[in-house]
Amino acid sequence: MTEKVSVEDQWVAIADLYHGFTTGFVLTLVTRRDTDSAARMMFRVFRRQHEDLFLAALEKLDLTALPDAVKAAQYHYLSNKIGGVKVEYMYESDRKAWVRFPPPRWIYDGTAMCGVPTEVSRGVLRGWYAHNGVSLGNPRLGFVCTSQGTDAQHGLSGYFYEYDHDLTEDQRLRFSPGEEPPLFDPDAAPWVDPADWPAGRLRKAHRNYSMNYTRSILSESAALFGPAEAAYLGRVTGQLIGLQYFDRIKSAFEVKDTSARAFAAFLAAVGASQDDRTEIRDDPDGVLVRQYGWRLMRGHKSVPHCAFEAWNGLWEGALTAHNRFLVLEPLKRMDYGDDCFEWRIRERTPSRV
Repeated sequence: MTEKVSVEDQWVAIADLYHGFTTGFVLTLVTRRDTDSAARMMFRVFRRQHEDLFLAALEKLDLTALPDAVKAAQYHYLSNKIGGVKVEYMYESDRKAWVRFPPPRWIYDGTAMCGVPTEVSRGVLRGWYAHNGVSLGNPRLGFVCTSQGTDAQHGLSGYFYEYDHDLTEDQRLRFSPGEEPPLFDPDAAPWVDPADWPAGRLRKAHRNYSMNYTRSILSESAALFGPAEAAYLGRVTGQLIGLQYFDRIKSAFEVKDTSARAFAAFLAAVGASQDDRTEIRDDPDGVLVRQYGWRLMRGHKSVPHCAFEAWNGLWEGALTAHNRFLVLEPLKRMDYGDDCFEWRIRERTPSRV
């Protein structure tokens, strides 16, 4: 008897899909634009993530009373570990604390590492790590990067350090290759209180971790490249990731066959796994799926229309992998002011030779 999948299995699958989109978008920029575009984009994404999440998360993780260097390092350790990222934390003093992301790197998944220039990783560091002191109101706190996986070193590593003097903007991030971090002792590393963070909450936070990166990409790409270019870059990324990832996530959504109704059930289950109410209805020309709410972009007051084009690319690609003789037609869009998203899934009209 086949064991029934749980909503937690679906959260893991959704996290995997959005993780793929994040990595894929970096590669799309490198290959379809240039290294500078990818580096600037990652700076904006990580700065957006920092501004949206950092200070509020310090409270959730009970870190506010710690010295600033320790607080910053423990935040990066805990938040990334909760998100499913391989990460280490090493305390050296109240003014110096290390983090290390050993291989394999989460954000540059698998062979993608070979396609990511070092400048992209530096954009990540400038966007978030170099800004921790600013957000904490401590102009003496900076980050020293000692290793980068994109340089074929032992992963991303470095330490937060509180200097004796205020730092200029250029001094908040320093590179010192060759400095070795201490050995990681898992038993000495901090962790969340299991009473406050039961398994279900950790799985959901894991899902949200990946979703947050995609949300920032969908917003910041429009601001950086303009809506038309962002729609193209996001949609082609979504289509490719949907194609590649559908087979590895479909079992979590119990896809039984290649029919239009089976894909409608998949799309509805995907929506529900993201905390969006969904329903399926019959239609004379196919099957309708309606999604009420858009958890992915919740809280954004002005969502650019290109965000939907990119996000919808995931489902277009997934449908092609599911059954290339079906098409996905958006009929209603919440970003256009409708009360829901509505798609029709129908058979494709055969092309004539």
